[in-house]
Amino acid sequence: MKKTEAIQCSKCVLDTNDDPNLVFNLNGVCNHCQAYENAYVLNPLSDSQKQKYLAEMLEIIKSAKGKYQAILGLSGGVDSSYLAYLAKEWDLRVLLVHFDNGWNSELAVDNINRIVDYTGFDLHTHVVDWEEFKDLQLSYIKSSVIDWEVPTDHLIKATLFNVAKKKGIKSILSGTNHQTEFILPHSMRYSKADTDNIIDIHQKFGTIPLKTTKLLSPLKEYLETKKYKIQTYPLLDFVYYNKDHAKETIIEKMGWRDYGGKHYESIFTRFYQGYVLPTKFGVDKRKAHLASLINSGQISKEEAIKELDMPSYPSKEMLENDFDFVAKKFDLNSEELNNYIKEKPIPHSHYKQYNTKTLKRFKKLEVYMNPNLYINYLKKKLEK
Repeated sequence: MKKTEAIQCSKCVLDTNDDPNLVFNLNGVCNHCQAYENAYVLNPLSDSQKQKYLAEMLEIIKSAKGKYQAILGLSGGVDSSYLAYLAKEWDLRVLLVHFDNGWNSELAVDNINRIVDYTGFDLHTHVVDWEEFKDLQLSYIKSSVIDWEVPTDHLIKATLFNVAKKKGIKSILSGTNHQTEFILPHSMRYSKADTDNIIDIHQKFGTIPLKTTKLLSPLKEYLETKKYKIQTYPLLDFVYYNKDHAKETIIEKMGWRDYGGKHYESIFTRFYQGYVLPTKFGVDKRKAHLASLINSGQISKEEAIKELDMPSYPSKEMLENDFDFVAKKFDLNSEELNNYIKEKPIPHSHYKQYNTKTLKRFKKLEVYMNPNLYINYLKKKLEK
């Protein structure tokens, strides 16, 4: 994708090619950095406040009867692995839930086994119907929209809700956190909740019905959250969470091994983020991740620039192997996959989208889906 001369934020590494809607203040700081500052720097939670809220949330979670007090979605990545470590430290009774979409690397499987062995937690693995899931993923590839990860991310959440309902578990522990994930421009992603968009893309490009693939619409999520009293807790937002420290901890305690990139535990994610995004969409998602780390004080801008000078793929040989593997898994030849990647990007608005006016009626759901609003919501709830 051709890029024009870009204006870069004076604080982070994002520029106007990464996000065409970037807005700067008089000091040249972009709107994403300003949003982070407004949410977490100008009015931060003190350590004592974090400890207070964390203690009260853990008390609610621990009050649950039954075999499990909470479930935790485990990918084998840093965030979920470290949260599993903390859950053991907090002496919680947790059911680990892994969504197996057929793209796990061998290293991811090994890391998951190590986490299970260390924590002693039970593991529930949801294995997708590969033919259905392949058809859904391939529909996204054919549609030429950005964010080919929507099917996986959406169904991870749907799976957690389904397991929570079936087993009567009220608490979901989430590895979502503002320290490493706050900044992610809309130009780099799409909503994981837009089931109308998912359905329309699959109807236009899919070839088989989704009989076992159960979606979770915003309305269904809202209703089931109320009916089953399921609450999600982003606990990493209430502890000291430093990426390097978290890695060192799980390496030392669990024997966890690094993947060389954020979310690279999945071969498909590694291929999509490391190759497809920059090649087809002109997006280097590392820049959003690094922008969050800069704002949370974990790295400097200079360090981030040095990291961006490194290739987005661990090695040329791995890229070639992954390309062939992905094509074969989708029953495509290399030329067919390459042609899909070369096609001009199409906006999601080209397909049906969820009625945002209807969505905004569900204020509690809106809070639930926005990490910033959610923390304020939890604060008010716990202070009652």
